[in-house]
Amino acid sequence: MESHQRKIMRISDQLRLRDSNEPLILMKKAVSHQVPKADGRKDLYQKLDVSDLDEIIDIDVEKRICTAEPGATFEKVVESTLAYGLVPLVVPELRTITIGGAVSGGSIESMSYRFGGFHDSCLEYEVLTAKGDIIVCSPEGDESLLFNMMHWSFGTLGIITLIKFRLIPAKPYVKVTYEKYRSLEEYNRAIWSHYLSRDIDFMDGIIHSPEEYVLSCGNFTDDAPYTHRYDWMRIYYLSTASRREDYLKTSDYFFRYNKGVTNVRPKSFAGRLLFGRLVSSDITLRMAHRFVKVLPEKAIPITVDTFIPFSKMGEFMKWYEKNINHFPLWCVPYKVAHKYEWLSDEFAEGVKDELFLDIAIYGMYRENPEIWHRLIEEELMDIGAIKTLISSNHYSEEEFWSIFNKENYETIKRRMDPDNILRDIYKKTCFKSQD
Repeated sequence: MESHQRKIMRISDQLRLRDSNEPLILMKKAVSHQVPKADGRKDLYQKLDVSDLDEIIDIDVEKRICTAEPGATFEKVVESTLAYGLVPLVVPELRTITIGGAVSGGSIESMSYRFGGFHDSCLEYEVLTAKGDIIVCSPEGDESLLFNMMHWSFGTLGIITLIKFRLIPAKPYVKVTYEKYRSLEEYNRAIWSHYLSRDIDFMDGIIHSPEEYVLSCGNFTDDAPYTHRYDWMRIYYLSTASRREDYLKTSDYFFRYNKGVTNVRPKSFAGRLLFGRLVSSDITLRMAHRFVKVLPEKAIPITVDTFIPFSKMGEFMKWYEKNINHFPLWCVPYKVAHKYEWLSDEFAEGVKDELFLDIAIYGMYRENPEIWHRLIEEELMDIGAIKTLISSNHYSEEEFWSIFNKENYETIKRRMDPDNILRDIYKKTCFKSQD
């Protein structure tokens, strides 16, 4: 903690001594997992180096709590906690997602049907205001609104500098059973049955087509007759269609999608043989962010995580097949842990479901992608669904604040960043704000 305190004082002093209210960008080690956006103004923004905030501070084995800096990647966290037979309650699918990014962006994965998002497993944040003041907040007490509004805030309400989060016992291996279904109705019944019974440790799936649904049901296990890895020649989402079961080391299970979920590159056998070890989502994203200004718009795949109320899944998929018809899709059941403070009352009142399905559209290439993004947004608003803001977003400001809680956001914004140096969430995430 002494080293951590020195880092915080350095960053705090830099914020206190700033003589400008110009926008500020945080410089980090890990690549951003947002869809690259060609924002030429970023070159003009001032930079604040927080790249050394990437250490694991403490693992309390008895209390099952990990304390770590926000730049710690899940690869590093899993390696460190698994040495004690423990893992985070929710581990996002890519090795280089950071715990701070998982809070700010609302990351979920295959334990989310039981535990919600990674942010729902967090116990405490240390946060720096834009003026350099340090605030410690938790889900209860005087700072509960600040704590809860940090979720899905995309770094616009403060700088998270320390996170405490829960851990659960783990075993060395995961056995995955692939349940196959031929209709959405059967698929939904299986998801709901597992959701109610909590009879498996992990649940996600791949919708390969309107006639081919796979539910991947995983359980921790002490032994495995064999193990597979999906970091070179094998492609995980394809294996779900051909296999009945599989065994993976626990860390390999968590990052089985690291080469891509349904958009794995290189695509050819020869390409994977020669370069598959080298190419990962991290490298692909890093290159895309670097060259986004010169890439044609259609070269960046349409990437959207949609959160569909479980009761609306049939309606959505009927519309989707008719209007979009891109497959495969990734399906991640997601339990809403409580009425989230960052959602507007208007939106929350219209949604009664306790279970959502993250239907993820990855690797879709279309001419005029803005039209397709907008088409999806309009359908989601019609059925009371939502999408993650890592995407390309084209909401009007009125539409945006009908979904997100403007009153709560502005209450925290005035206190944490009164001069707006961390930027407003609408202006940071939506293309409409750049018109």
